[in-house]
Amino acid sequence: MNLSPSEAVSRKHCIFIVDDHPLVREGLTNLINRQSDVIACGEAKDSAEAIAGIAKERPDVAIIDISLTNESGLELIKHLAKQFPQVALIVLSMHDEALYAERALRAGARGYVMKHETSKSVLSSIRRVLGGEIYVSERIVNRMALRLTSSGRAAARSPVERLSDRELEIFQLLGQGRTPSEIAGDLNLSLKTVQAYCARAKEKFGVTSLTELLRAAIRWDDARRVK
Repeated sequence: MNLSPSEAVSRKHCIFIVDDHPLVREGLTNLINRQSDVIACGEAKDSAEAIAGIAKERPDVAIIDISLTNESGLELIKHLAKQFPQVALIVLSMHDEALYAERALRAGARGYVMKHETSKSVLSSIRRVLGGEIYVSERIVNRMALRLTSSGRAAARSPVERLSDRELEIFQLLGQGRTPSEIAGDLNLSLKTVQAYCARAKEKFGVTSLTELLRAAIRWDDARRVK
């Protein structure tokens, strides 16, 4: 028996895309729609559109960039994981998985894929989480396993690794040349709140001034871009 177009679509798993770059959304949509088992059912460029779109479409999987313009993708993942627990969340990011993959999983993501990986990896991550599994690289699996051992627990984490998600976000923006006042506006936070996060970050870096924290942030951002 032949299926009608609507019936055929209904048998496919629905994938929602959240990224602030139109070309990325278009590329992912084309990749997904060429498959026989999945279909792109919606897209969004920011958190507000993502929440509204996912509430409407009720996708099986949402692919999310954690570097949305002036927003925290990690905070969005936390919100979506709580509001839509039935939606499997996958992070697709340019950021180093060594620093962000575990944070994303703790926030509620089921997978983490670097943007420089192949389209095959993206499709594999979708199918893996649809099967109820977690998708991360072997490097991250080994890293997480090491932390379960006594030697892994004893290993000192770097100051950057000890930052909370919000502290890291602010630290990264400092490294990009944003002032605390500008960061407060970008993230819709009060200046006092941003200053409090900076104070906690200074403690973790063992510095006493914002200037020293700023220098550390710039050095870290420069080193990250060289990789």
